[in-house]
Amino acid sequence: MILKTYRVNSIKGNTLRLTGKGLDKAWEQAEVLTDFISPWDKKGVDKIEFRALYNTEHLFFCFKVFDAEIYVDSTDDTHLSINNSDRVELFFRADENLNPYYCLEIDPTPRIMDFIAKPNKDFDFYWNWPSEDINVKSNKEENFFTVEGAISLASLKRFNLVKDGKIETGIYRAKYHKQADGNYEPTWITWVNPQTEEPNFHTPSSFGILQFM
Repeated sequence: MILKTYRVNSIKGNTLRLTGKGLDKAWEQAEVLTDFISPWDKKGVDKIEFRALYNTEHLFFCFKVFDAEIYVDSTDDTHLSINNSDRVELFFRADENLNPYYCLEIDPTPRIMDFIAKPNKDFDFYWNWPSEDINVKSNKEENFFTVEGAISLASLKRFNLVKDGKIETGIYRAKYHKQADGNYEPTWITWVNPQTEEPNFHTPSSFGILQFM
């Protein structure tokens, strides 16, 4: 099976300043990925722009999510509240066995729900991406929100995720809509259509490739 590929351009020795707004001029060197769908929902999805770059030390990523009704569950800062909020997601795996794979789910504030997982949705929420190896910032505007991050290449290599200049990656978004009863229900949005009957990102067929150029 040929996996969808996104080309991650190099900014060589240069760095990239994270502000949460995605305004650093280095982002102009990134390819813009807008190929997102919700295979399980007949309605179209609002535009999402994903960018990634790398230098000698970090993988940088930026989501710009167009949304006039951003929802954040502010009950507390637990995983449950993040899980009930609009968010963007990156999953990384060593191979299609998903044993293990690493998950980063980030809401617009930006709170991070990070965990390590094994097949059949075996999640370990006690695991965290080392704080010294990840930096995330965000910004909310009236009609969109932005999430920027930097992940150390050292940590990605330590977790055996970089192979031949590639990282097998899932790129996702959860959009929560208010229902008539006042509750919020998600629309699940993905870069790669996993061809599953029900929404499922935690499956080998939902991953593509970040290719370092």
